[in-house]
Amino acid sequence: MKENIAINNLHKDMSGLKIAQISDLHVGPTIKKGYVESVVNEVNELNPDIIAITGDMVDGSVNYLAPHVEPLKDLHANIGTFFVTGNHEYYSGVDRWLDKTDQLGFTNLLDSHEIIKKGYGEITLGGVTDYRSSTIKSSHKSDAKLAFDNAPENIPKILLAHQPWSIYNAHEAGTDLQLSGHTHGGQFWPFVYPVRWANPYTAGLHDHDGTLIYVNRGTGYWGPPLRLGVESEITLITLDTKKQNSLTS
Repeated sequence: MKENIAINNLHKDMSGLKIAQISDLHVGPTIKKGYVESVVNEVNELNPDIIAITGDMVDGSVNYLAPHVEPLKDLHANIGTFFVTGNHEYYSGVDRWLDKTDQLGFTNLLDSHEIIKKGYGEITLGGVTDYRSSTIKSSHKSDAKLAFDNAPENIPKILLAHQPWSIYNAHEAGTDLQLSGHTHGGQFWPFVYPVRWANPYTAGLHDHDGTLIYVNRGTGYWGPPLRLGVESEITLITLDTKKQNSLTS
C-alpha cells in the first residue's frame, strides 16, 4: 500500500521522505521465520528512509520466538528503524522484548521522541507505549504530551501509536500525523463491523480535527490464519508538502 501524505509546515527538504510501516506482524504459533524473511525482503526493496513498527510484533515469549524474529535485524532504512509496543508485547514479557528489539537494532520509542533530519529539514518522530500499557506496567504512560516533551514547537510531529484510540491524546499534543495499527482492518468479514464499532478509525487515512491518522491493516494476522476481504499490508508513506490528502471514506 502506497500513500502520499501532505504535512503542514513540512520543510521542502523533507518532501519525499519515505516511511515504511509494519504493524501487527504477530510472529507466533503460525507466523514463523519464513514469513518474517519475506516481509524483510519486501520492506528493504522499498528503500525507505524510516521503518516504523507500530506494535504487536509477537505473540509469545522471547525464549520461544527469538529465532523467528531474528531476520528483522536485516531490515534496512537510511535513517533507522523505530518501534513502539502493542498490547500483545505486554502479554508476552514486554521488558525482555524491549531488550530484544534493542538487540535487533531498533530505536524503542517509549513515550519519547527523536529529531529526524534531512538536509535543512526536520521532523519530530515520537512514539507512545500501547494505549492500555499502564494497566500492566505502570511506568508506561502512553502519553503523547510526554513523548513530545521538550520537542521543538515549529517542526512537524509524527507519532507512532499502536491503537487508534491514542488519536485524542495525540491531537491534544499537537501531532500532525499518527501512524497506528491494531485493528487489522477487521481481518475478515463480518468481524470488520464490530472492529469499526470498537475503534475510532479502522483502516486508511483520516483527518481527526486537523490531526491526520493512518491505520495500517496489519502485516500479519492474529488467530485464524486467514484474511477475507482485508489484505495484509506493508505501507509506504511518502511525505509531501503540497498534495491534497485523499482520505478514506
